[in-house]
Amino acid sequence: MATKTARDTELVGSLVTLMHVLQDLYAETSRPLGLTPQQAHLICVLLDGPLGMTELSRIMSIERSSLTSMVDRLERRSLVARSAHPTDRRACQIALTDEGRTLAHQAHDAYAGRVEALTTDLTPSHRSHVLAALNRIVTAATPKHP
Repeated sequence: MATKTARDTELVGSLVTLMHVLQDLYAETSRPLGLTPQQAHLICVLLDGPLGMTELSRIMSIERSSLTSMVDRLERRSLVARSAHPTDRRACQIALTDEGRTLAHQAHDAYAGRVEALTTDLTPSHRSHVLAALNRIVTAATPKHP
């Protein structure tokens, strides 16, 4: 087994540090809105439209039971609503309410603004390189479905 080079270790360390920075930003921007970072993530995911519990669980990488509890809390706050799935009567879909959509936009805008402030000094060339590298990492990590 080959030993990791200092360069590999530095890249891994930087990516892990970046992950923590972004998670901290998510917490900092969701807290003033009365949301946990996970709740903010869920309602932002729903900005693209209603989703079933299985799909939400996969996107958010959380167990279905944890997701159910989170949806219950958001539903009690009138931020999301459950509705019958159009093709599967055993399933339901989760959609944003008007209040939830407003809050999701606020959460998204607050987070995007903080990230933009961190990256404002990047030159167009650096932005392009960072974006290309991140897209390659995400593509490599995304499961391929047959």
